[in-house]
Amino acid sequence: MIIDLRSDTVTKPTKGMLNAMVQAQVGDDVFREDPTINALEKRIATMFGKEQALFFPSGTMANQTALKLLTNPGDQVICDKYAHIYNYESGGASFNSGVSCNLIDGKRGMFQASQVLNAINPDAYYYSKTSLVEIENTTNKGGGACWDFNEILKIRKICDDNKLGFHLDGARLWNALVAKNETPKQYGEVFDTISVCLSKGLGCPMGSILIGDEAIMRNALRIRKIFGGNMRQVGYLAAAGLYALDNNIERLKEDHKKAKEIGEELSKLLMVKIVEPIETNIVIFELNDGINETEFVQKLADKNIKIIGMGGGKLRMVTHLDYTDAMHNKFLEILKSI
Repeated sequence: MIIDLRSDTVTKPTKGMLNAMVQAQVGDDVFREDPTINALEKRIATMFGKEQALFFPSGTMANQTALKLLTNPGDQVICDKYAHIYNYESGGASFNSGVSCNLIDGKRGMFQASQVLNAINPDAYYYSKTSLVEIENTTNKGGGACWDFNEILKIRKICDDNKLGFHLDGARLWNALVAKNETPKQYGEVFDTISVCLSKGLGCPMGSILIGDEAIMRNALRIRKIFGGNMRQVGYLAAAGLYALDNNIERLKEDHKKAKEIGEELSKLLMVKIVEPIETNIVIFELNDGINETEFVQKLADKNIKIIGMGGGKLRMVTHLDYTDAMHNKFLEILKSI
């Protein structure tokens, strides 16, 4: 039994999802004639109370398209130092959109509205123009932390007062919605654009959706084409997304429960310095000084358990759809024996 806790992207389609994919009605999406992708996009746009949604092969492409829609070359984007768009998208913000990032020193990937206000550049020609604020919910490098929605509302007001765009990298927003008992429409009312991922917590083989109103999304299709993201009979993947929306959202609570139980066992280990607070399906922890991180990861690998290091002494585990009860019980036993 291999227990893979590197990411919630390692899942494979369930039998029900595969059946839905096989039975999908498809067409050529470049001509916008694929009925299943059209249905998925319409459904998610409606869920968030937005006018349009567009399917992308990856969350990175969806985020990069949002940056392109909401900025001009030479502009500056305010985001946290842990932000995915800064750390894990291959420098795409500068390469694709010609923008720089003003990094806020937040806490676990989250910051306060007052920090946003202080980060806005003065309106002078020798400063880059601040044009966008970007946040991530849940925060990946912050250990699956969920934003306080009231703080998001405060940031929205600052964006309105200063004519700034507001983008949400919602790769794991589904987890936040379940954990905080919030609704997609709450977020749709606040953000200009939102990207949500189907291939993480929802267990699809690939795909993300970018959501926004028509005035902003008007050029999204063209930008996706420029990035090489046009697809043909993509309805097979859309069928997986529709199945996931029907079957895989509420069950995220199971992943959150297992993650917290893993955190409890890790906290008992003498070699573990700290386990960061666990709200959703990500467990981030640090080892005590003198404990070799590589050797620890290898020790688990020798027992057929896969985890990853995130750098800076942080190790990560992520629970997911394919992490079964049997795997969970076995892993907890192994942790107790280390």
